[in-house]
Amino acid sequence: MSGPAQTSTKPAVMAPRSASRLAAPTRGQRLRYRMKVALREPTTTIGILAAALFAYLIVVPIISMLSDAMRVQFGDERRIKQDVGELTWYYLDRVFLSRISHDLFWEPLVNTLSVAAGAIVLSMLVGGTLAWLLSRTDMFGRRWFATALIVPYMLPAWTFALAWTTLFKNRTVGGQPGWLESLGFSPPDWLSYGQLPVTIILALHYSPFVILLFGNALRRFDSQLEDSARILGAGRLTVASKIIMPLMRPSLMSAMVLIFAKCLGEFGVPYVLGLPVNFDVLATSLYQNISSRQVGVGAVLAGAIMLIGIITITIDARLMREARRFVTIGSKGSMNRLSPLGILRMPATGFAALMFVLSVGLPIGTLFLSTIMRVPGQFNLDNFTLDYWIGTNLNTVALQTGILLSPDLWNAAWNSLRIVGVASITSGILGLLVGYVVARTPVRPLGTFLRQVTFLPYLVPGIAFAAAYLSLFAVPRGPIPALYGTTLILMLALIADQMPYASRAGIAAMTQLGKDPEEAAQIAGAGWFRRMTSIVIPIQKGSLTTGILLPFISGIKGLSLFVVLAVPSTDVLTTYSLRLVDYHYTQAANAVVLIIAGLAYFGALLGQKLTKTNLAQGLGN
Repeated sequence: MSGPAQTSTKPAVMAPRSASRLAAPTRGQRLRYRMKVALREPTTTIGILAAALFAYLIVVPIISMLSDAMRVQFGDERRIKQDVGELTWYYLDRVFLSRISHDLFWEPLVNTLSVAAGAIVLSMLVGGTLAWLLSRTDMFGRRWFATALIVPYMLPAWTFALAWTTLFKNRTVGGQPGWLESLGFSPPDWLSYGQLPVTIILALHYSPFVILLFGNALRRFDSQLEDSARILGAGRLTVASKIIMPLMRPSLMSAMVLIFAKCLGEFGVPYVLGLPVNFDVLATSLYQNISSRQVGVGAVLAGAIMLIGIITITIDARLMREARRFVTIGSKGSMNRLSPLGILRMPATGFAALMFVLSVGLPIGTLFLSTIMRVPGQFNLDNFTLDYWIGTNLNTVALQTGILLSPDLWNAAWNSLRIVGVASITSGILGLLVGYVVARTPVRPLGTFLRQVTFLPYLVPGIAFAAAYLSLFAVPRGPIPALYGTTLILMLALIADQMPYASRAGIAAMTQLGKDPEEAAQIAGAGWFRRMTSIVIPIQKGSLTTGILLPFISGIKGLSLFVVLAVPSTDVLTTYSLRLVDYHYTQAANAVVLIIAGLAYFGALLGQKLTKTNLAQGLGN
C-alpha cells in the first residue's frame, strides 16, 4: 500500500514545477508588459512628446545643416555642374583645400585661436590675481568687490567694443571721429581695430569666469595644509607649486576651457572691431558667407565651429571629473584663514578698484557721455545735449528723432520683450517638465535621452546653432511653412538654445522633490494636471523662476543667435543697435546698448533677489 502511494505522489509534486516552467513569460512578453505599465504613467506620455519635440527643435536642425554641407545648393548647380540636392564634396573642398580656403577658414581659425589664447592669458593673470585677493587676503572692500568685479559678465561683450570704438576710432571707417582724434591724436589701426582690442575686451569680459571658478576653489582650500608644509620647512614657492596649484589646477583649466568656448562663438566684438581692418574670426566668416547666400560654405563653417565647441566642452567635462580627485578632507578644524597684506593692502585695493573702473566704469561712462555730446570728445558745456535721447528734427537722414522717440526703438524693445519673454517662460516650463520626466519616468532610456538632447545646444556656439535653424526653416518642409523672417523662428531657436540652463534647473529641482506629496494627492483623487499645478509647481516655484530668468537675461543681451535669423521687421534691441552701428549713428547705437546693459544688469539683480542667491558665489559652484 505504501509503495503505490509514494509513486502516485511523485508526479503530483513534479507537475506544478513543469507547468510553471512552461508558463514563464518570454523576454518580449515582459517588455510588452513593462511598456503597458509605463504607458499608464503620464510621465511616459509627456516624456515621449517632449523627446519628439526636442528631437525636432534641436537634432533635426543640426542634421539639416550638416546635410547642406554635402548637397548642391540652389544657385551653385552651374558652378558645380551637378543638379540641386545631389551629393557633393565641393563645399568641403572649397572651405578646406581650395585657393580661397585661406580666407574662408584657415586665417579666421588662426585669428580665433590667437584671440582666444591672448584672452585666456590676460584673463588668467587679471582674474587669478583678483580671485586670490578676494578669497585669501584682507584687502579692503572684499565683499563689495566680490560682486562688483563680476558685473562685466552681466553686460553684453560688445558694450566694451562700442566704448573702445568711441575712444579710439580713426579715419579707417567713416562717421564721426573718435574722442582721441577729436583731441588731436590719431590712433593707429593696430590700436583702434583688430586683434589687440578684441583680445583685451574679451579678456576683461571673461575675467569674471576666473574670479568665480578659481575664487570658489580657493575659498574651499584648507589653510592648515599650507601651515603643515611651512612647519616642515617648505618655502612659499614650494607651497604654491606642490600644494596649492595641484589642487587649483582643475578649476583653472576649466576656466580656460570655458573662456575658449565663449571666444569661439563670440560675434559682436570681432564684428565691431575686426571688420574695419578685415580681421575675420570663424564667427564673422560664417556670418559673411550666410549674408552672401553661400549656404553650403556656411554649413561647412558652422559644422567646423560646432565640432570645435563639442571637443572643447567634452574636455571641460573630463576636467570636472578629474577635479573630484583633487579634494581636501577636513572637518570642523578646517580653516580658510585670510593672509594679511600689510603695506600692500592699499595697493591691492587700488588694483581691484582700477580693474573695476577699466571694465565697468570707463566703458559705461564713455557710452553715456557719447550719447549727450554733439561733437565727440569736446567737453564744453554748450556741446552737451539730450537731443540724441529725446530731440526732434535731428540733422540725420534715417533717424530724425532722439532714440527714445523713435518708433523703431520701441518696436525692437517690444520684439525683445515678446520674443525673449515667451521663449524664457516656455523654456522654463519645458525645463521643469524635463526634470519631472527624468526624475519620475520608469523608462530609463527616455530620461537619459531627454537629459542628453536638452544639453546638446550648450555644445554648439550660438551663431552655428542659428545657421542650423536657418538651414531647416528657410524653406517649406512638408506641412511646416518657411519661418525665416517671422518672430516664430526666433522664439523656437531661443527656446532650444536656452534649454541646457532650463532643463538643468528643472532636473536639479525635481531630483530633490520626493514622491510622497504627489502620491498623497493621487490617493485623494487628484489627476496629474491638478498635482502639477497645486503641488509640484508651487513647491518648485524658485527653480521655475530661475529657469525663466536665466534664459531671459541671456536672451536680452544675446546677439549671435539673432544676428543670423532676424530681419528688419523682427529686429530686437541687439540687432537694432548693430544696424545703427553699420549706419554710423554712434550716439543712437550707444544709447540702445546702454538700455540693453541696464536690462541685463537689473534682470540679474532681480534674479538674485527672487532666488535669494549670490551670483558671486553660486556660479562658481
